[in-house]
Amino acid sequence: MGKHSRPGSSNQPSRAVPRVDDGDPLAAYDKRRRPPMDVYRRHRPLHGGAGHLRPDEPRALETWNGFSYEPAGTAPDLAAAREWVNGLAADDESAE
Repeated sequence: MGKHSRPGSSNQPSRAVPRVDDGDPLAAYDKRRRPPMDVYRRHRPLHGGAGHLRPDEPRALETWNGFSYEPAGTAPDLAAAREWVNGLAADDESAE
């Protein structure tokens, strides 16, 4: 096993980044515009630290603007922040 090998079969594509369409001339550009791990909304503890340790503290909500994450508001606690993050996924499913 090599120094930089990852677990799994060597013929498996990476799961970290979705595949790029070879027929699309703007595919490389679109790939750079995607957020890390395709997370368009995220939350972080307002005062830093590990979020799972203090679930009752406020959270900063952030959205991906195509270049970086930008502030979108605050949530009073971890449960409300998770509901906001998962709200986007529910909206996407209903749009299809």
